[in-house]
Amino acid sequence: MNKVAQVTLTFWIIKICATTLGETAGDLLSMTMDVGYGLSSLILIGLFLVSVVAQLMSNKFHPVLYWTVILTTSTAGTTISDYMDRTLGLGYAKGSLILVTCLAVVLIIWRLSEKSLSVSNIQTTKAELFYWVAILFSNTLGTALGDFLADDSGLGFLGGAVLIGGIIAIIAIAYYVTRLNRVLLFWLAFVLTRPFGATFGDLLTKPLEKGGLGFGTVGSSAILAILLVVFVIYAVIAEKRTPKDKLA
Repeated sequence: MNKVAQVTLTFWIIKICATTLGETAGDLLSMTMDVGYGLSSLILIGLFLVSVVAQLMSNKFHPVLYWTVILTTSTAGTTISDYMDRTLGLGYAKGSLILVTCLAVVLIIWRLSEKSLSVSNIQTTKAELFYWVAILFSNTLGTALGDFLADDSGLGFLGGAVLIGGIIAIIAIAYYVTRLNRVLLFWLAFVLTRPFGATFGDLLTKPLEKGGLGFGTVGSSAILAILLVVFVIYAVIAEKRTPKDKLA
């Protein structure tokens, strides 16, 4: 039984809200609350494991549960990336390279094992496990890329968000006007929506003198949490109104 969300416009809106909230919530725990990157990563990885086990054990698609796992991969990805780049001193470029390699390895093993990288029709527990591991790595990678664009590239928070947004728009156009592989386009968009959320999250939280809007991690997290809840409720309602034969 397929237990993952169908890729629609609503999917991408919720994905961006969830990844942006993951950025601000991860920073809230690790920096604002001064828990630290290492301990925050352990806590958030624990939450991810609890949520993903519940997802794997469920016997049908639950929108709230599904997006909870997405959110936990995003928050965990934020602190894991920060721990690698800052605490371990790897830097954004080297950290991104390591994470790109990890994501590529997961996708290759998934393809060899399941003979497919479908993200809309996942029928086995093994494929679903690959799916979530790939999402965890892609969200962690997105954080590193977003921080690199905001801090090291010279583009700043707004410039980084505009650049990534432009690339995402090109991918969307390619989806409609070309015959490029849809799975490839999905993973490109999925990875890039994370740095878009990361840079947009930094834009919301950072003070005005550092190029941000000054909402702080608490205020930004509250705003994004409300938006996420609203769109997930919409997704739940839409799910109930969709004929079951169209979900097969």
